[in-house]
Amino acid sequence: MTAPRLTVPLVIESPVREPDGMGGYRLVWQDTGQIWAEMRSGAGGERFAEVGARSVVTWRITVRAAAAGDPRRPRPEQRLRMGEGPQARRFRIEAVAESDPQGCWLACIAKEESLA
Repeated sequence: MTAPRLTVPLVIESPVREPDGMGGYRLVWQDTGQIWAEMRSGAGGERFAEVGARSVVTWRITVRAAAAGDPRRPRPEQRLRMGEGPQARRFRIEAVAESDPQGCWLACIAKEESLA
């Protein structure tokens, strides 16, 4: 296997519950680190949501491996962010697995949603 080209900087974001002041909570995203990745798009489609149609694209995001429990190892409840501000793109991680027999690389299967 040839080594992936890790040319895309991404920020790992973790969900954090924050009290909303009315007895409940709201979900906020906290930066937990930056990693470099190779990104390959996969299948796409359209999904209807409350505000209209959404475009959904599956991505295979390859990153350098880290041991389970290491904060640099992405997890399915997290997401990856590319860019800053309102123009930032976000990729919800659905699965993470080693992508080579030696365990040097991780493949993250993620979905990006945007308004169609």
